[in-house]
Amino acid sequence: MSFLYPSFLWGLLALSVPVAIHLFNFRRTRRVFFTNVALLQTVQTTTRSFRRLRHWLILAARCLFLACLVLAFAQPFLPSKSRLGLSPQGMVSFYVDNSYSMQNESVANRRYIDMATGKLDELLTLFRNATDLHLLTNDFSADEQQPGTAEAIRDRVRSIRLAQTPRSLESVYRRQRNLLAGDGRAGKHQLFWFSDFQKSTVGDLSRLKIDTTDQLFLAPLNASALRNVAVDSVWLSTPFVREMQNNSLHVRLRNSGREGVRNLPIKLYLDDIQASTASVSIPANGTGDVLMTINVTKSGFHRGRVVFDDFPITFDNEYYFVIEASPPIRIVHLYGQKSPTDYVQAVFDNDSLFNFRQFSAQNFDIGQLKGTDLVVLEGVSTVGGTLRTELEQYARQGGSLLVIPSAQPDAASYGPFLSSLGLGSVQNQPNATPLPVADPDRRNPFFADVFQQNFQQEALNMPSAAPVWQWTGGDRLLSLRSGQPFLTQLSVRSGASVGNGIGQLYVLGSPLLENYGNLAQHALFVPVMYKIAALSVRPQRTAYTFDESVLTFPIRVEAGQAADKAVYRLKHNKLGIIPVQRVVGSQLILELPKNNQLNAGQSLDAGYYELQRTTANGNAQTERLLAINSGRAESQMAFYTPAELRQAFANQPNVQVFDDLKDGDFVRELEKDNLGTNLWPYFLIAALGFVLLEIGLIRFMRG
Repeated sequence: MSFLYPSFLWGLLALSVPVAIHLFNFRRTRRVFFTNVALLQTVQTTTRSFRRLRHWLILAARCLFLACLVLAFAQPFLPSKSRLGLSPQGMVSFYVDNSYSMQNESVANRRYIDMATGKLDELLTLFRNATDLHLLTNDFSADEQQPGTAEAIRDRVRSIRLAQTPRSLESVYRRQRNLLAGDGRAGKHQLFWFSDFQKSTVGDLSRLKIDTTDQLFLAPLNASALRNVAVDSVWLSTPFVREMQNNSLHVRLRNSGREGVRNLPIKLYLDDIQASTASVSIPANGTGDVLMTINVTKSGFHRGRVVFDDFPITFDNEYYFVIEASPPIRIVHLYGQKSPTDYVQAVFDNDSLFNFRQFSAQNFDIGQLKGTDLVVLEGVSTVGGTLRTELEQYARQGGSLLVIPSAQPDAASYGPFLSSLGLGSVQNQPNATPLPVADPDRRNPFFADVFQQNFQQEALNMPSAAPVWQWTGGDRLLSLRSGQPFLTQLSVRSGASVGNGIGQLYVLGSPLLENYGNLAQHALFVPVMYKIAALSVRPQRTAYTFDESVLTFPIRVEAGQAADKAVYRLKHNKLGIIPVQRVVGSQLILELPKNNQLNAGQSLDAGYYELQRTTANGNAQTERLLAINSGRAESQMAFYTPAELRQAFANQPNVQVFDDLKDGDFVRELEKDNLGTNLWPYFLIAALGFVLLEIGLIRFMRG
């Protein structure tokens, strides 16, 4: 037997008071004379023996009453069976996982979040007198920083709601330790975790080390899901969408459950109007793809949603995405010596798909490169100075550059320039004679949609060209019949520069002048130029997730605008936030805040967000529309079992794992196995019994 408050045992010294009273009776005796002494002697002997017995019984009752009362205040208990033990004297912190996966239901059709809060409410009865309890959820809100009584914690437990921010167990433990350390009390802390222990969100358990001064109790919910379907990704078949044309949209769905799904109806909404329907069958732990057709009637951004019904996990039954119809492809034409007919302008200037501008390379504002998709450098004999530096930076940051040589290009300046972008061994080739261009490799993805399918095997009437230089490296798109490269494509790595993707470099072998061949007049010229322009546009990013703490996307900056002076903000319904941001070239980088970094009453929810640009004069303009969804990790239905948790914490004896939180005697078993059996109620009852015994002895045992 052990005592919770052993200092009260000093109260046993009070037993000396009734003993002293019994042993030392300070009343003076009085002599009384009787006539018949013999008879009186017999009666007196019998009365003295009876009174002595009565006094001893009363003394025993009083001593036992005081002893039981002192022991009751010392709160004796039988030690727990567990090697860990539980002590209400230490500080206690509870963690309730309120992530979206706790929306899952048990066999009894009870949500796991409701089961966890119910068991925590019962557990609080063991700490009814505590005043320094902590309650932590995934919100990491300011309300969780202050300790409270059991009743205050119970009120907060009833108000717990699901949150879209999952937390790793390492971050939860670090948060609890910081909160407990802030209270300034040393000693054994007791931590309780109620969670489904989802494998995709709890983090690496091998890195989780619990301090030996802490006692950790894990209460897994033994969660399991027969199935859960969520949208994995949505993408377009083409880099851009044209209005009044059929466009293909791919939807990939993932089933992370143990049961397959057959003929699940899928609905596609575009601008809140149902645009298409389909059905998909998905095997267990597999994926299924759906191809849908959309048709937009106007340019600009369009809000899309993929909707389906899948229970009991419903938070991921809706997926938001945004597509932009007819985004203009911005092309800058820099010329030194251009052809008299100006074939480049003739190709791009008459189509609304292109935003075409041209400038002389000798009189050019480098700010025009911001937001440009394709730069056509034509007929410039020498590349150097600021122009070379800016073109190199532009290509490394993801831009596309097409180089069309002049009649006499300076290999000494072009060599280092093209070499810095990955092309090698540039040499002039004067007085070259026109040679026919060889048939292109129609299996090359570059020509995938250039030639009609019916004419794949027919010979083509190819143009002729007289190259003015030659080089090595790059992927050949067109070659001369002599084997010399005529048009090559090369991916430009960003290197140490900060960018968003890989730029493209295209090099042509001859000028567009008539005496250097007839490529510009040939039917092949327009589709090749269109293809280069189309590939300069990066595939649209249709959606983002809250798992991505940093969002990066291109912004379109007009000439003369100072992108780094603008302030960008995200607006969603009534929520408006200004995230941490920076602009690198034509890329905007935003850092999404966490929910605990927002003001009270604010939260980041899945949906559509407007990216607004606020200038120095205070005007706000919507630059683009974003779709942000909940993270995919919460949709993966894989959980740690109690056995797996025990194995993960096998080397940490101060961690105890419960087998089944569904057990109705969970709190009773916890108290029995960890707190021990309290004996103070029995001692209190015994004390009252001895008081009644003493009263009975005094009243009824008279002699």
